[in-house]
Amino acid sequence: MGKKVGDVPKRFGALQHRNFQLFIAGQLVSLIGTWMQSTAQLWLVYKLTNSAALLGVFGFANQIAILLLASVGGYIGDRYNRHLGVIWTQTISMILAFTLAALTFTHLLKVWHLIFIAFLVGIVNAFDVPIRQAFLVQMVGKEDLPNAIALNSSMFNSARVVGPPIAGIVIAYIHEGWCFFLNGVSFLAVIAALLAMRIPKFEPKVHHGSQTRHLLQGFRYAMQDRPTRAVLLLLSVMSFFGLQYSVFLPVFARDVLHRGAVGFSLLLSYAGIGAALGALQFAARKNFKGLAKWIAGMAIVSSVCLILFSYSRVFWFSSAVLFIVGFAATSMMAATNTTVQNRVPDELRSRVMAVYAMMFMGVQPIGSLVAGGVAKHIGAPRTLEVFGVIVLTASVAFAVRMMMRMRAAVAPVTGG
Repeated sequence: MGKKVGDVPKRFGALQHRNFQLFIAGQLVSLIGTWMQSTAQLWLVYKLTNSAALLGVFGFANQIAILLLASVGGYIGDRYNRHLGVIWTQTISMILAFTLAALTFTHLLKVWHLIFIAFLVGIVNAFDVPIRQAFLVQMVGKEDLPNAIALNSSMFNSARVVGPPIAGIVIAYIHEGWCFFLNGVSFLAVIAALLAMRIPKFEPKVHHGSQTRHLLQGFRYAMQDRPTRAVLLLLSVMSFFGLQYSVFLPVFARDVLHRGAVGFSLLLSYAGIGAALGALQFAARKNFKGLAKWIAGMAIVSSVCLILFSYSRVFWFSSAVLFIVGFAATSMMAATNTTVQNRVPDELRSRVMAVYAMMFMGVQPIGSLVAGGVAKHIGAPRTLEVFGVIVLTASVAFAVRMMMRMRAAVAPVTGG
């Protein structure tokens, strides 16, 4: 688990652990670079093609591998050294970033390069996400795990505040290739932090029986445990429909709000500020009771704001609404992650977190493909409105079922 250091407020107990401090510092630098690269990639796809449908194709390519391969990544995370696994995934991601930079600087970059490298990054993430999520418990232990999950989410979204504006300035005044190059350099920080960690000697687990059965064990657990299943299904609806707003932001920034690349990066940042604050608010919680109510409430708020964003033609109002979407959606996802990790047995942790990754990130590419196809016929604003209504319907249904179960649990038993 690692040594505790420093005088840290109890509500941020995960930061007492040296390994987690190193992890946070390295990841923050790296994730700023990752957001710069993502912003530049989305902008280049739309700049080169003027196609909302191809934005959907790009989103599909970027994350479809998570749906297909995350279970394999989870199996590897439960059987082999998670520490070394994260080092390898970060190293390969760095190589891909430098490759993208080289193609851009040499003027060889084509749209298919952007889509293909996005697909390769997705393959890496299919292994990285479940292994890294499960690795958190090795850094902080189970007691501080909910706090570590929320702080990890806060760090991710804090980088989302900083990365896109830097990328917007670089795109507008210098060159897109520098976004990719700086992302490659940023991976050195997280790799150095990982190498500096002192992780207890890893004892590989011996799995007897069919490997296919072990691969499916995490999915079986997630679907048979009713609270886990309920929150993951709602998360999948949010990911499939609700989070597609980010795919359409280049369209809204350039063609609806008329603000160009800088406006696009600012919209991403406003959503990121809300997300970072949502994660910090969740991290500061002293107890984690009532998570189901919180998940339902935040999902409803997110969906209503998505509908408002689809109608907005005023930049400041769109920015404010995205701020709320970022806050609510991230807080909901942190609560879902905490619910799942608190219930899962340690020996299944990576495999169940692979199911979480599939429900969260794995369904997004199919949603992106669907969103791009629908937007081609009815436009991006109308598509986002329809998607928001679908998320709202699912969120209300989740809330109603949750209240019905609570009433059934406290209903008096009458004898005959």
